[in-house]
Amino acid sequence: MLKPLLIEIGVEELPAVPLLKELNNIEKKYADILQNYSLLGEFEFYYTPRRLVIWHPEFKTKQDDSVEEFYGAPLAVAYKDGEATPAAIGFAKKCGVSLDEIGKAQKGAKEVLYYKKDVKGKDSTELLLDIIETWIKSLDFGKSMRWGSLSESFIRPIRWVNVLLGDELVDVELFGVKSKKETFVHRISNFDAVSIKGAKEYFEALENGGVTLFPQQRRENILKDFALLEKDNGIKIEIDEYLLDEVVAITEHPTALLGSFDEEFLRLPPEVIITSMKEHQRYFPVFKDGKLINKFCVVSNALTDDFSKVIEGNERVLRPRLADGLFFYDNDLKNGLSTDGLEKVVFMKGLGTVADKIEREKKIANALFDMYSLNEMDKEILNRAISLAKADLMSEMVYEFTELQGLMGGYYAIEQGEKQEVATCIKEQYLPDGEDSELPSSKVSAIVAMSIKLDTLLALFSVNQIPTGSRDPFALRRAVNGLIRITKEHNLEFDIVKTMKKLATGYAEFDMSKLEAFFLERVKQYFKVNPSIVEAVLASGERELLAMGKKIEALETMVNSEGFSESFSTFKRVANITKDIDMSNDMLVDNKLFEEEAEKVLHVRFIEVSTCKYNSYEEELDALLGLKPELDKFFEDVMVNAENESVKNNRKSLVASIYKSILNIADIKEVSI
Repeated sequence: MLKPLLIEIGVEELPAVPLLKELNNIEKKYADILQNYSLLGEFEFYYTPRRLVIWHPEFKTKQDDSVEEFYGAPLAVAYKDGEATPAAIGFAKKCGVSLDEIGKAQKGAKEVLYYKKDVKGKDSTELLLDIIETWIKSLDFGKSMRWGSLSESFIRPIRWVNVLLGDELVDVELFGVKSKKETFVHRISNFDAVSIKGAKEYFEALENGGVTLFPQQRRENILKDFALLEKDNGIKIEIDEYLLDEVVAITEHPTALLGSFDEEFLRLPPEVIITSMKEHQRYFPVFKDGKLINKFCVVSNALTDDFSKVIEGNERVLRPRLADGLFFYDNDLKNGLSTDGLEKVVFMKGLGTVADKIEREKKIANALFDMYSLNEMDKEILNRAISLAKADLMSEMVYEFTELQGLMGGYYAIEQGEKQEVATCIKEQYLPDGEDSELPSSKVSAIVAMSIKLDTLLALFSVNQIPTGSRDPFALRRAVNGLIRITKEHNLEFDIVKTMKKLATGYAEFDMSKLEAFFLERVKQYFKVNPSIVEAVLASGERELLAMGKKIEALETMVNSEGFSESFSTFKRVANITKDIDMSNDMLVDNKLFEEEAEKVLHVRFIEVSTCKYNSYEEELDALLGLKPELDKFFEDVMVNAENESVKNNRKSLVASIYKSILNIADIKEVSI
């Protein structure tokens, strides 16, 4: 029999960030628990800041009956001279029956003890307490708290529990709170508990009480409000998706409102205003004609017809934030950009100060400058940018808003008369700072960004601070991803073995193979292709990032092309024939030793293909794989393992020469199709 099931756990206001971090796991954890209890069915999960809700339109009122089978020791072990051994006695005890009730069954080649029993399914009402408790305790929100005299903890105190199977209240007690047929609506609508008869009345009570239970509906309502505000005021609201998720999580009845602030604050860099609004107040910045204006959008949780007081209150709260920012900004402009004091700021134990880090970054930057042959005018910009890149760490603004480090340095550099190119390098020094982030806009800026990332990698590895598991406090994985993106964007060759070894000379000695492995692990994660394609390219020995990316793209195109599977079988055979040949040696082929027409034809065609100039790895790989007809004919007409040792070795060298040419791009046998 099926009945609707409602589970509502009422809590004090949930913090948005921990909730959003665990959000993707909540439904899966609940489904896994239902599976363990043989009660899995369709359900939906909803949340507001004051409740976690599970809704089953249909839920089994009873587990299905089942059969349990038990297998024991072989009969030869269970009985000796017709008497039961401890193995048989223990098996009967485990099954909860007498020895007379134990049977036998064939398992493999042996007869063993066997018992089967029918298991009656339990009523769901008997199991729901365990299910809910297990689910709630499985949720990982990070920090938790205890309240009252309880020894148990949860992210926030639980204030009410409401569990209804059909219209029947299920007796559940959670954290000392017993289930009741009641819920709580929006506080402004009704501060007291609201009694309900069943699920239908529950949903109606929330709707009538100013609670929009469904997160997706709250999101849509906010976006509709945004669209109306934009249309009515001729503005554009910048929608930060994560901020929108946060606002959805902290509201039960969202309404988007437009507020304003004094125009004098527009003297601040836009990032300062936006950071103040987003980080501290969860406001959305507002633009007009592409420029930030003195407006903001706040999503209110109030239940009222007159929002004027709400808007005034938010405007009043924002003003001192922006006033502080303007105070810091003006002070920083008076003081100017200076690295004085950075020699006293420790970067990390064993790695000196921030001033020491700047000197290491300069050495790397100049080595990269020489490697990429930039002009001498760029060298002055490069060294000036590196020298000033960390200067804003001493500013009041960055002390208050650490996430603006670099950006503020760029603004201050312009104000004190530095060249625009220097300011841009400072501003872009941490790019890319995310998967979809912008990249440095010039090669000089790219070298600055690369130098900072490379020093952090080399320095941390040199003191054995290598990320393990999911831990990566210094964002070294992001640094490698950034290097891959920068080299590709600016067409900069970078060998992760040769170049890194050259740059590592100024650091404490460490195992460079660990750094290589760390790079390669990120490469495997970075390219969104069949993983075996990346493995095939890496197996070829390629370690230069730019070429690596081009080879991966070329091989992916070939693998996805029509007819590749047929070519693959031929070249897999080539790989098998040459597996014992050292590919580092020169492949000497003597055409005087050819005896069959097929090997002569194959050799001529291979010479044609291997001596051509190609515009891309894709063209080259296509040409090499185009040798399939000649190879098939060769395998059909020629005995590779000829009796004559010289002829046999010559034929193997011919096949190996072809595979070695492919191996310059990828070890094709590593591909899985």
